[in-house]
Amino acid sequence: MDFEPNDTQRLVQQTARAYAQQHILPEAAAIDREERFPRAQLLGLAELGMMAVNVSPELGGAGAGAVAYALAMMEVAKACASTAVTMAVTNMVGEVIAKFGTPAQTERYCPKLADGTFFAGAFALSEPEAGSDPGAMRTTARKVDGGWTIDGQKQWITSGAQAGVYVTWARTGGPGTSGISCFLVPGGAPGLSVGKHEDKMGLRGSNTASLVYDGVRVDDDALLGELEGGFKIAMMALDGGRIGISAQAIGIATAALEESIAYAKDRRQFGHPIADFQAIQWMIADSKAELEAARLLCLRAATMKERGVPFSKEASMSKVYSTEAANRICNRAVQIHGGYGYTREFAAERHLRDVRVTTIYEGTSQVQRLVIARSALR
Repeated sequence: MDFEPNDTQRLVQQTARAYAQQHILPEAAAIDREERFPRAQLLGLAELGMMAVNVSPELGGAGAGAVAYALAMMEVAKACASTAVTMAVTNMVGEVIAKFGTPAQTERYCPKLADGTFFAGAFALSEPEAGSDPGAMRTTARKVDGGWTIDGQKQWITSGAQAGVYVTWARTGGPGTSGISCFLVPGGAPGLSVGKHEDKMGLRGSNTASLVYDGVRVDDDALLGELEGGFKIAMMALDGGRIGISAQAIGIATAALEESIAYAKDRRQFGHPIADFQAIQWMIADSKAELEAARLLCLRAATMKERGVPFSKEASMSKVYSTEAANRICNRAVQIHGGYGYTREFAAERHLRDVRVTTIYEGTSQVQRLVIARSALR
């Protein structure tokens, strides 16, 4: 059992760390404050291969594997969570198309996601009445001569206003999950419009919007995978996506803990650095232990994915533990910073706002517990 990254994984990690610290971290507070979509930062990541880490070089990706991707995601999220979530979803979209797409589909979309021609990809599954329950989906795709017409609405779509391609799920058959198919809809398609931009608590540099499909026409070759095989595609994509969100949460929590330790050593009360006080030490100790446990769970799931063995349960275990631990760590960081932690003078408050959603998207903590329990009870 080897817990150390190999040479390729270490190189990807180091490359991501250097770029994130030099080019993303200095802009992170402004990206959050100005609600600025981080185009320049994402283009820089694309030039380094970070927007398609686990996509083959033949399709423009780095081909470095799931572990390298998780390590890179931790480094980017440590610098800026808004940039990291756009990177995460774009990587997920690229992997989905690479895995299930035809040669024509992969050649059309994957290189553009990888090289930054598309600033982002979007995963259009959730709807106003269908979040954790995709079987309640109302968006429909109706067969017409030479293609399909898509009508409906999507909600909570990361990079909804920025994506070059939308992996879109729509109902082509009967009720429930068995009647759902998946389509590739290019950005700017006639009839596709961006609705409300969400005014979010955190991740304010990441665009989240609703989408309206009003008679969007796509050709037959827009169908991704098999007809009415869309639910399987979504679930497989979300398993991998949960590793990415675990890594994102770990990156945010790492930043919060490191900043807490530095502050505790510098801040003095009662004639001593507050790091001398047991109350502070115990918060740091709990955070450090939880962070290391989360990291190991995440990398185990990533290793299983890379080896091609089933990892759904492990991805859910990683996601629920990492995100909930990260929320505790970021909450402690605000507490350690005291009153300053409640101000924008320090990053602690931003980390707490950014990390909160990690227990919600890519499947809530409650959904993860369902996955884990069903596996344990099977």
